[in-house]
Amino acid sequence: MSDETPDSLIPYDEIVQEALRAVVGRVLGQIVDSGGTLPGNHHFYVTFKTGAPGVSIPAHLRERFPDEMTIVLQNKFWELTVGEEFFSVGLSFNQIPAKLVIPFAAITAFVDPAVDFGLQFQASVPDMAPEPHDDAENDSPETDDRPAAATSDDGSNVVTIDFGRKK
Repeated sequence: MSDETPDSLIPYDEIVQEALRAVVGRVLGQIVDSGGTLPGNHHFYVTFKTGAPGVSIPAHLRERFPDEMTIVLQNKFWELTVGEEFFSVGLSFNQIPAKLVIPFAAITAFVDPAVDFGLQFQASVPDMAPEPHDDAENDSPETDDRPAAATSDDGSNVVTIDFGRKK
């Protein structure tokens, strides 16, 4: 008998990642359905790969964030729309309005610090592992009360999925 776990012929990690990204779509869809207003103190930090297929952001943002950026959906956003495989939103960066289109597959983290909830995803784009980056600093309140999205040992509701697929 071997202690080694066999490689799965079922892509569980991909299935779970896709299901958890659907959570993000459902949450954003509920905001759209409620007229575009976030309930209570809820607000979202969404981190995504700027070079992923289907991402559409202004050139000046792509230059500043060539790999990954984090946006804040709280007070100053507009025209939030949610499709099956993406969402789009209007945000202001240094008082300059911009429309962003972000496929769910490009998202690497979703955090709602109001309720200490977070999801962290493996990059679903080949060769696009997360790298350290600055927040996008879109026009938002000057608070940074986010929980650390990568840590869950503190009892928070952060879900990190890493199946450690054998190469």
